[in-house]
Formats: sequence, structure tokens, C-alpha cells
Amino acid sequence: MPEGFAAPGNRSLMPIIQTRALRKTFRSVVRGEGLAGAVGALFSRHYEEKVAVENVNISIDEGEVVGYIGPNGAGKSTTIKMLTGILVPTSGTIEVAGIVPHEKRRQNARNIGVVFGQRSQLYWDLPLRESFELLRAIYRVPRAQYRENLDHFVEILDLDRFMSTPVRQLSLGERMRGDFAAALLHNPKIVYLDEPTIGLDVVAKEAIRAFIADINKRLGTTVILTTHDLADVERLCRRIILIDEGTVIYDGKLERLRDEYGTHRTLIVHLKDPQPDFDLPGVEIEHAEPPTVNLKFDRRTTTAEALIRRVTERYAITDVAIVEPEIEDIVRRIYLEGYQKPPARASEL
Repeated sequence: MPEGFAAPGNRSLMPIIQTRALRKTFRSVVRGEGLAGAVGALFSRHYEEKVAVENVNISIDEGEVVGYIGPNGAGKSTTIKMLTGILVPTSGTIEVAGIVPHEKRRQNARNIGVVFGQRSQLYWDLPLRESFELLRAIYRVPRAQYRENLDHFVEILDLDRFMSTPVRQLSLGERMRGDFAAALLHNPKIVYLDEPTIGLDVVAKEAIRAFIADINKRLGTTVILTTHDLADVERLCRRIILIDEGTVIYDGKLERLRDEYGTHRTLIVHLKDPQPDFDLPGVEIEHAEPPTVNLKFDRRTTTAEALIRRVTERYAITDVAIVEPEIEDIVRRIYLEGYQKPPARASEL
């Protein structure tokens, strides 16, 4: 294990990221219409205040992988910029690895790594290998530690075949792999990932997801993931934080959200013989293409076992399958309707 990383079993129980009543507002000048409005603003200015983040309380333990998600303009990027020290909070408190980011930006920079899907910290005209060397010098990474880390990343990210290629000639997937290695060369305790798989093909996405899972499992790196691709969240995160209009509306396990808010499931029934007139009172037939029938049911009022029993009492079947609701559909519904804990569902028999 590279020097400087704590084994996952030895992680601290203290939060590595903590915010309390975090708030960020932006002021902009309000100008009247036309030339008169522009001239008037020179002598008497009126300001409009926009709240980007409001009363955000987050506590993240060392070694967690957390999905921080929300629609465009929800406050995700503003929060991350405060955590990285780029922005100063309007009010509230924030600590990352025991320091206040905007007060000790250099020290905070040594504790974090950042990967933005649409931006790169690599040097455009230099070969990938030389970009890494420059970053080693900037972060003052000891040569032995740098060599050990780089060898490990080259192996698991399959970088060797394009290490001598100028960054401008790399494909998007190759550049993203290089950005991940660059963000971790200095052994950061925390990595912020902003849309890390955007624009990548299926193979490249899976390589990046496997790498994120690997660094978390092997090195205990804390990962904060912001993304619109909820397949990333399902693959990597056990906990998600939903933010909307600057306010956290849900903070908890992904499975709990699915269990509480994914009220409808689909039972796919394969009948032994086609039944063109298949009918089951009280159940919604979502799709029927004999001999297969899709039955949509509400888990709060019935269970899969009870529904299967009802089907087998009337029809001969060869196979069944249960399809859980897509997390993307659940999150979209929450954004549209707001989050409210649903009534308890029926107990599984």
C-alpha cells in the first residue's frame, strides 16, 4: 500500500468533512432598462441577492463514497467550491480534514484531489508522462512515493500505451484516465469528482468506475461524486445527498431511498401457455406480449410473494422476475414532487 494512506480497517471515526448551517449568497447589480437604466446604475446601485446554498449540514466520515446530486443550479458546484477553498462561505462553518479550506488553501490543496469531466489539470502540449512529473514537483511528492503511486495507477488504468503521447492527442477516455492518476499522485485524503464519466463510452465508464472503487477499497480515499449519470451513483455509492434549490432534501442510504420512495415494482411473469386474455383483478398490466406479462404493483399494499401466489392460483408459469424501480426515476420524481417519507409498505410475508 502506498505510503501515506491509512488501511481501510484503521479509518478514523471522526468526520473528515463537516459543515454546519453553510450558506452562500451572490450579489448582482440590478440595472434598469435601456440607456437611462445603465447610466442610473453608475450613480445609484441596487443589488439583488441570490441564495445558492442555504443551511447545508453535512458530515462525511473518512473512507465514505458519497453521491452529491441535484438538478442544474441546485447548489452542487457551489458547495464543492467551498469545500475546495475556491469560494468563501457567506455564513456557517466548514472543516475539511481538520482545517477551514478558504483560510488555508495551500494546506487544503495537499489534502484533496479534484477531477472535472470538462476540464483538465494536465498540460495540453506535453506528453502525459511529463504532465505527471510537473505535478510531482508542484506537490513536492517524494520521488519514491511518486514512483510507487504512478506504477500502480499505470497498471490499473492501463496508461502505459499512451504515456508518451501529448495530452492534446489523447481521446477523451484516455485523458480522463490521465486526470484520475494526476489527481491522486500526491496521496490526497479526499477526491472530488464532478461528472467524471461524462461523454465516455461504456467501456471507458466502467474502467473509471472500477478505478474509483479500487482507490476507495484499497487506499481508504474519501470520494465525493457529483454527477447526472445515476448509474455512477448506483455502481459506487451506498449513501447519497440530494440537494435542490440550495437545500439538502435527503441524506441517507441509497437503498433506503429506493425502499421508501420506489413504491412500484414490476413482476415479469412467463406463462407456460400464451394467455391472450390474461386478467388479474386489482393489478395493473403494464405490458403483455404472450406468453410474457408485466404486472405493476404497489409494494405498500401488496408483496411480490402474495402477487406470485395469486398468479399461480390462476395460471401455470415457467419463470418470474422482479424489476426494481430505476433510481433515476425515483430521483426525478422527488425533484418534481419534493421529498416526503412515504407511508410504510406492506411487510414482506
